[in-house]
Amino acid sequence: MIFPIGDDQVRGGSIPIFSYGFIVLNILIFIFQLSLTEQGLYQFYENFATRPDEILQGEEWHTLVSSMFLHGGWMHLIGNMMFLWVFGDNIEATIGNFRFLLFYLAGGVFASFSHVFFNLGSEIFTLGASGAISAVLGAYLVMFPRSRIKMWVIILFRSFKIAAFLFLGFWIVQQLISGIGSLNQSGAGVAWWAHIGGFVFGVIFGLFNRKKALAMVYGN
Repeated sequence: MIFPIGDDQVRGGSIPIFSYGFIVLNILIFIFQLSLTEQGLYQFYENFATRPDEILQGEEWHTLVSSMFLHGGWMHLIGNMMFLWVFGDNIEATIGNFRFLLFYLAGGVFASFSHVFFNLGSEIFTLGASGAISAVLGAYLVMFPRSRIKMWVIILFRSFKIAAFLFLGFWIVQQLISGIGSLNQSGAGVAWWAHIGGFVFGVIFGLFNRKKALAMVYGN
């Protein structure tokens, strides 16, 4: 398995309090989830995870936000938090704390709507930070395409660096292939279209902030 563990940091800018704060919040909520019984956890999901059929009926709209702070297991949590750790801070340092907060939440909501659109009437819970984090990845691709991403190869206990545009380009192609493949399927699984929708939202947002990012990197 290969996953990102670091990147080139921008100089100056805002302290990424929300990027790191969201990591802490997600971990605390997951620990709370672990304390629940099976029935209690199901009820927790009923109250705070997104169900496309409910959204289409105009119900439980608060879950579009609350669901992005829930996770279905340790690997789900760790994977999402590693991506947020690596990619979130540069975005927040560049655009500022409050704008990052709004961007992250809006990206997550847009991602959820994308999932709902491609899963009309589904009664399956959707949860996780991956939609919002996908928005972060999309913005990062546009704002820091030449940043070097440090990748860790677990089985080899070694790391290597790769340009962000290569890593993130491969990532979104993988999501698109999986998303298209999921159109003829039904049932539980990865919310590929939430990833794709979030990423598109992030790319559009990144285009409006690219000049500021270049100024942070190159000092002009």
